Amino acid sequence: MNNAPIIAITIGDPAGIGPEVTAKALMQDKVRKSCRPLIVGDVGVMQRAAELVGAPFTFHAVAEASAARYDPQAPDVLDLGNADGATWQPGQVSASAGRAAVDYIERAVELAKSGQVDALATGPINKAALKAAGIPFIGHTELLADMLGEERVTTMLATDGLAVVHVTRHVPMAQVAGLVTLNNVLETIRLTDVGLKQMGIAQPRIAVAALNPHGGDEGLMGREEIEAIGPAVEAARADGIDASGPIPADSVFFRAIRDEFDVVVAMYHDQGHIPIKTHGFERSITVTLGLPVVRTSVDHGTAFDIAWKGVASEDSMVEAICLAARLVRGQGAAA
Repeated sequence: MNNAPIIAITIGDPAGIGPEVTAKALMQDKVRKSCRPLIVGDVGVMQRAAELVGAPFTFHAVAEASAARYDPQAPDVLDLGNADGATWQPGQVSASAGRAAVDYIERAVELAKSGQVDALATGPINKAALKAAGIPFIGHTELLADMLGEERVTTMLATDGLAVVHVTRHVPMAQVAGLVTLNNVLETIRLTDVGLKQMGIAQPRIAVAALNPHGGDEGLMGREEIEAIGPAVEAARADGIDASGPIPADSVFFRAIRDEFDVVVAMYHDQGHIPIKTHGFERSITVTLGLPVVRTSVDHGTAFDIAWKGVASEDSMVEAICLAARLVRGQGAAA
């Protein structure tokens, strides 16, 4: 285990399911064998979560990463001590919990930048809690891009047999068509190609989804395919990228699941999220492409409706941690 990668695991919003799925994940042999986990959070919150889910260990609080022991019987928590139970309630939006969640991410990023950890696996945060805390970002991708000074980043969602990258993410539907430009689509294709090559896929097969029904029907149902998506695919192919499209969205995901493609570039949030979560909801994860550090995450929210009831599935967290470890080792997504 001394050679296993060190993965900083942020617990997310303490009022959500992040702490309990983290505690459950640490009970899994595949997690313990894949890495040396360093939980970034609040030791009081994590101990409470461990008791809730019946974890057979007591967490070990450390003030600095260098003090971590990586004992599976006493997992290390880099204790920020910032989740006072008097200021937040399980399953409720709280400014203090939102601020705590961002503190965990900031500390994990510092550890990665200084080389004290090898990768990040992040728990879920809550957009409303971030807003209540005055945080000017709505998700991990935007936060991490700002913290690491990167402008060209995107998120890949993945589950068994299907991966998706989005051209647009957290924007209203009314704004989507205006953001589906040749440059935005081409940049996303290029980021996807580079990201998958870094994950061990030598020549990624990239399918690019159409925006409009029937792929626009030669302009009868919209011209984005003619003026933006198609030209972006042609430009990518001229760069040597194995890109195909635009392919109607009602068939492209099925074709990817049948292994015609390694990844689908979707035009907007729900176009990509719906097939991923229908195909493999509990095991789906996210990977941020374009960052100088490896970052994976659960592909679910804080689930306030079931938070702190001990019933949340840890599968997504398990997969996120194990994928982060594989990427650090250079084994790639294919593993």
